[in-house]
Amino acid sequence: MRFNALALLAGAMLVGACGGGDKTNETAGATTVGSAAEQAPVAGATTETAPAGAVAAMPATGQTHTVNMVMEGTTYKFVPADITVKQGDAIKFVMVSGAPHNVAFTDVPADAKAQLDANMPEKVAELAGKMLMNPNEEYVISFAGVKPGTYNFVCQPHTAMGMKGTVTVQ
Repeated sequence: MRFNALALLAGAMLVGACGGGDKTNETAGATTVGSAAEQAPVAGATTETAPAGAVAAMPATGQTHTVNMVMEGTTYKFVPADITVKQGDAIKFVMVSGAPHNVAFTDVPADAKAQLDANMPEKVAELAGKMLMNPNEEYVISFAGVKPGTYNFVCQPHTAMGMKGTVTVQ
């Protein structure tokens, strides 16, 4: 009996401690219910803050190049596998056959990683784009703001089968 009473008391204290989010503030006849985060934001104010050191995605301002993702026989490959673009261009990766495919960059220099990652929409992980499952499905990466250099990429599901390439940004 004593144990049940202690358990009931401990449970009530736990529920009370967890319920501290809603506060009622009665000042000069006004009543506000809820925490500041639950109240509606002021018009024009932003409620999301970017993490410290975060980089914003930059839209492409140049030409869009196409790289096809294909399976020919038992060979998985990017066509072309090696491509040169100008800073500000974009690459449209198109799933042609042999799905699933994605684009994941490897060995990216630390000073280029943040911008390249920010320019990759719908990622499954850092520097790894979403899986393309259906023919003609596309994934576009902007190289705006990405420093000049050579960037290695792979298709994660087919890395062991040699599906890799390079982007040289001028």
